[in-house]
Amino acid sequence: MIKIVDAKKTDATFIAQAIMAAVGEQICLNFAGPAHTLDDVEHLFTELAKRDDSQYSYLNTLAAVDDDGKTVGVCISYDGALLDELRKPFFEAVSSILGKDMTDVQDETDGNEVYIDTLAVLPECRKQGIGAALLKATVEKARKIGKPAGLLVEKENHNARRLYESLGFRHVGERPFAYVMMDHLQM
Repeated sequence: MIKIVDAKKTDATFIAQAIMAAVGEQICLNFAGPAHTLDDVEHLFTELAKRDDSQYSYLNTLAAVDDDGKTVGVCISYDGALLDELRKPFFEAVSSILGKDMTDVQDETDGNEVYIDTLAVLPECRKQGIGAALLKATVEKARKIGKPAGLLVEKENHNARRLYESLGFRHVGERPFAYVMMDHLQM
């Protein structure tokens, strides 16, 4: 039996690994650049997940926990109206940890939605409805805020798209994420 709960600060490493799995190795390698490693990128996201004021904060994360108390999946989301404020720690951390300036990255959301930033489930726990449960809980969170839930999906990620569409998400346009154009879906 899986429970959906608010993540804890102690979930920070799992959250970081989930972010990296969700965005994919190529985008993580682009973050790292030639002077850094994927371990450095994991450190970056772990530090951001521990913070209270980051878009990747544990406070913005729902966790799927199994009967043994093990976190098996997460969904990070936040009010898109807070993106500028929540992304400042990301820019600062990328600069201090990776020595990069990413302040030119385009917005992947706006103030008209609750943005689902990251959804990830452990590979061995997939196809059990955990991703759907996390998404449903996040959509409910968006309803309480009074905004639709929105997310980005890679154009060729057909499995994720099928899941999103089965829950009622619909294509509403395109948006960039980390310099890559993706499809924008909303519910």
